[in-house]
This record gives sequence, structure tokens and C-alpha cells, in this order.
Amino acid sequence: MNDDINKLLKAKCRTVSKKDGSLNLSQIETLRKLTPQWQFCANDNILCRTFHFDSYAETIRFVNAVADIAEQHDHHPELQVMHKRCKVIYSTHTVNGVTENDFICAAHIDVLHD
Repeated sequence: MNDDINKLLKAKCRTVSKKDGSLNLSQIETLRKLTPQWQFCANDNILCRTFHFDSYAETIRFVNAVADIAEQHDHHPELQVMHKRCKVIYSTHTVNGVTENDFICAAHIDVLHD
């Protein structure tokens, strides 16, 4: 694992206020290089990734593990759960956009799944 990813994994989510604002496109692209399987959807101001599984039970185990990560970081994604897949959607609602918190949690989910 490279040092940049380790920095994300060691970082803690912080409380974000409206005055903090969201990341700009340059910052998002820099962090996306560390989480390349995640997509930034500019129209919706979200970071998302769809995970695929072999069974519904495996999908639900993943959902529960993501919930644990969300609770640990006090940063909760939107989850779209289907039979053998789960779409994880991050956006920091306080700033109506993507923040470093979203990438911190994405990196932890990547370690969980990959």
C-alpha cells in the first residue's frame, strides 16, 4: 500500500461546517487517484461505487461491515442494496458536496472489499 493511501486510512473524519465547503475538482481528482474504483458524479456531487457479490447473504454481510465503518467514522453513506450488489454513495450533506471524509470512508471500504 502506498503512503498516500495509508494517510487516508489513518485519517479520521472530522466535523464539517457549511463554511468549510466541499472539495474542488482538482482536489477530488487527486483523491480519486487513491480510490480509483470510485466515481465522482459532478451533476449530483457524489462519490459512488457499486460492489458485486455472489449471493444476497454476502451482500448483506458487506452492508453490515459498511455500517460498522460508518459508525466508527460517524460518516454515513447512502446504500442501495440489491440482490447481489450494493451501491455505496457518499456526499457530505452539510456542504452539499464531496469532502475528504467521503474519501476516508471510501478507502476503508476498499480495504474491506478488495
